[in-house]
Amino acid sequence: MATQGASFGKSTLGRIERRRAVDDVHAAIREAILARRFPPGMRLNVEELSAQLGVSLTPVRSAIQLLAAEGLVDVHSRSGTFVATLTRRDLAETFDIRCALECLAAENAAPGLTSAQIEYAQKQLAILARPIRSDAQRRAHEQANSELHQIVIDAAANKRLADMYESLQAHIAMGRLHSVDQTWQSRLSQEHQEHEEIVEAMQARDPQALVSALRQHIMRAKIALLDSVEADNS
Repeated sequence: MATQGASFGKSTLGRIERRRAVDDVHAAIREAILARRFPPGMRLNVEELSAQLGVSLTPVRSAIQLLAAEGLVDVHSRSGTFVATLTRRDLAETFDIRCALECLAAENAAPGLTSAQIEYAQKQLAILARPIRSDAQRRAHEQANSELHQIVIDAAANKRLADMYESLQAHIAMGRLHSVDQTWQSRLSQEHQEHEEIVEAMQARDPQALVSALRQHIMRAKIALLDSVEADNS
């Protein structure tokens, strides 16, 4: 019995190690896609990825399956694996689902928002008010934007909703990779006003006001992104 127990323990540890390798490979490829080091339409070679990451083919193939489930890559049995290319319809549907999830989260979260969560929202709002004159400042702006919305998602305390929302964020980031927009700075004033209304509704712990502010903001962002997507990517 002792021998069987030791053997089982080794097997279990082996499976945990492989799972961690898959997670690391998945995270590395995902980050490369969202950072556009692997641009939309690029063919991904499993053998090359395996060599670059210093892992066997198995975790790379498993990671590709996870990325395919997220919609970040397209796997074709004959031609290979490619970084996904999103259409306007894909993006429109993604924003509609995002809006539904955030509004549902707001309805559940608003009455119970804590002082700490509201204070954190105010800090993000202050970051969003800063001028943007460099790529680093734009990244900080985008991060603060994500953090502000994530407060509502986290406050809803609904794990399934949070998981669905996280997968959508990857699609929205993918959509921005297709954008040819050069006028985003002209919308910062309107965006900030929308963020102020969101934080004011959070402070009031008013579900209806928060839902309304979020819906207006998300739908405006949807239209702006769709308008900026390359004309041939319909």
